[in-house]
Amino acid sequence: MRVVFVHGACVRDGSWWWHRTADLLAERGVASAAPALPSCGETGEPTNARGPGLAEDVDAVRQVLTASDEPTVVVAHSYGGIVTAEAATGVEAVRHLLLVSSYLPEVGQSLSSFGGPEPAPFLDIDPEGGTFTVRSDALAETFLQDCGPEIQRQAMDKRARQSLAVLEQPVRSAAWQHAATTYLVCTQDRGTPAELQREFAAKAGSVVELDAGHHPFLSRPADVRDLVLSL
Repeated sequence: MRVVFVHGACVRDGSWWWHRTADLLAERGVASAAPALPSCGETGEPTNARGPGLAEDVDAVRQVLTASDEPTVVVAHSYGGIVTAEAATGVEAVRHLLLVSSYLPEVGQSLSSFGGPEPAPFLDIDPEGGTFTVRSDALAETFLQDCGPEIQRQAMDKRARQSLAVLEQPVRSAAWQHAATTYLVCTQDRGTPAELQREFAAKAGSVVELDAGHHPFLSRPADVRDLVLSL
């Protein structure tokens, strides 16, 4: 078994965001990978309104998923659920999807389908430059309030300006409709409230709730490890 972790929006270095849980899984003999997402500037292309966008992120994740026929659990976090919906479709190695405070988009839906009429207050949007990110003064309080100060400090350097292109680009397939899917509701999440997560989770095959903020794989890594192993 292996695990592929697909990180959320406006961050880079998925391996760092996943490292606390990855280390615990490695102790149990389970390897994991965290693909780089081009729309977050992780592969060197400049980010702007014209891309790279969702299609490039899907290709990057799909390359990792299809590189091995080892049974795979995909852990998709937040925006990562949009990417995974398309990237994991038809990949025989994928045995289970674990969506963490994430989305289960229908075909034709995009990230913007799940937003309100106004941008979230924790976002910093640059229409001219064609990018968006999480405001530095909102990152810890909104997304990492249950993590220690050292994790919060390191996370500040892991923010990324992401292409606005990803907001409107629709998914062309929905892997969660065909693969076993579990939704992890993070009940203390201040970015995506628990009641909204539960609405998303209603489409999943099974639902687990955890008393954690937006990044439980950092704040509650043993619980996430155990959940992954149970799948």
